[in-house]
Amino acid sequence: MNKLKLQQMLQSFFLEDIGERDITSETIFSSNQKAKGYFLVKEDGILAGVEIISTGFRLLDSAIETIIYKQDGEIVKKGEIIATVSGPIVPLLTGERVILNLLQRMSGIATLTNRAVALLNSDYTRICDTRKTTPGLRMLEKYAVTCGGGYNHRFGLYDAVMIKDNHIAFCGSITQAVKAVREKVGHMVKVEVETETREQVLEAVAAGADIIMFDNRSPEEIHEFVKLVPKPIMTEASGGITLENIAEYGDTGVDYISLGMLTHSVKSLDISFNIEEWE
Repeated sequence: MNKLKLQQMLQSFFLEDIGERDITSETIFSSNQKAKGYFLVKEDGILAGVEIISTGFRLLDSAIETIIYKQDGEIVKKGEIIATVSGPIVPLLTGERVILNLLQRMSGIATLTNRAVALLNSDYTRICDTRKTTPGLRMLEKYAVTCGGGYNHRFGLYDAVMIKDNHIAFCGSITQAVKAVREKVGHMVKVEVETETREQVLEAVAAGADIIMFDNRSPEEIHEFVKLVPKPIMTEASGGITLENIAEYGDTGVDYISLGMLTHSVKSLDISFNIEEWE
């Protein structure tokens, strides 16, 4: 994760939640009262986002001390403590919800990704994410995918070309779309083409695509389509792939399987934050 961007994101999130002040904590406790807090895992999973704990509390009060016991990508078990924090009680309580929300969501994404990788059970095909992320959280959610053993697809519309069905329909053909792109972008930009038929796959190969996606195709179709693509061209499968059927794609020979559900249909990992007196 980009540390400067993380700080900016957390500042924005805190401002949204705190507004002018934490009226509850500030009216109950004095500024010199101290406490110790700990993050407790309440179900098994894969951890992601521990840097948010130290960075977040440090932004609120530099006097808060953080000890991290578990690292991103590690398996965590129900009942384990992943981190402790100690310092003034007001900023501890003020930052609790924002930090927990992010930590829980990121760990949920890492856990789901890890499950998908295990179910695919392939030494060759890699699991990757998509752009179907929560607005404002893309950097964090994509990082969480890597903590679970997955890989990142493009980060946005700016870092790779992806020619989809609507582009092809309005341009006239895959050949014309790829030609138009090649005439205007540099050699460092990868060009991916979405395909649905054998004819489209062959056209994308001839047009010089760097990556060819097989959209909403069965494992049997993908197995046959892969044979049509020369080795220097990467292949990707997407659409209609779930945890229930992902194992069927393990022997298709496709390079990547992209799963939108990793970020748009995830259940947050249950983690709690509890405080106690500290002398």
